[in-house]
Amino acid sequence: MTQATARKSLYESDFLIWTQDTVAKLRARDFDHVDLENLIEEIESLGRSEKQELENRLETLLAHLLKRIYVDMPDCFNGWENTIREQRRRITLKLRNTPSLKAAWDKSFDDAYFLALGSVKDEYEPQGYQILDTWELSRDADSILNVDFWKIL
Repeated sequence: MTQATARKSLYESDFLIWTQDTVAKLRARDFDHVDLENLIEEIESLGRSEKQELENRLETLLAHLLKRIYVDMPDCFNGWENTIREQRRRITLKLRNTPSLKAAWDKSFDDAYFLALGSVKDEYEPQGYQILDTWELSRDADSILNVDFWKIL
C-alpha cells in the first residue's frame, strides 16, 4: 500500500485519528507527509460551514421577524421575541468573530429570506395571514440585528 493510499484510508476510516495525525505532522513540520488533498478539502469545508451557520441563524431570525410583524397572535409574541433576541446575539457574535462574513450578508440574506418566507407562509397563510413576498424594510446587518420592526409599522 502506498503512503497516499494509507493517508486516504486513515481519512476515510477514522476522521478523528486523521485530524490528530495531521496536526502532529504539521507541528513537526513534516509537510512531505501531510495529506494535503484532504486537508485542503477540510479547510474549504470550514469556510462553507461558517457561511451556512450564518444563513441558518439568519433564516431563524427572519422567520420570527416575519411572524412578529405579520401574525397577530399576542400569546406567541414573547416566544418569538425571545428567539429574535437570541439569534441576533448569536449572529452579532458570529460577525464579530468572523468579520469577512459581512461580505456575504446580501447573498445570505436572500437565501435565508427565501427559506424563512416559505416556512412562515406555509404555516400561517392557511390561517388567513398575508405575508409579503419581499422584505420591504431595511435589510442591512445593523438594522436586521437591532431594529424591532414590529414597533415601527
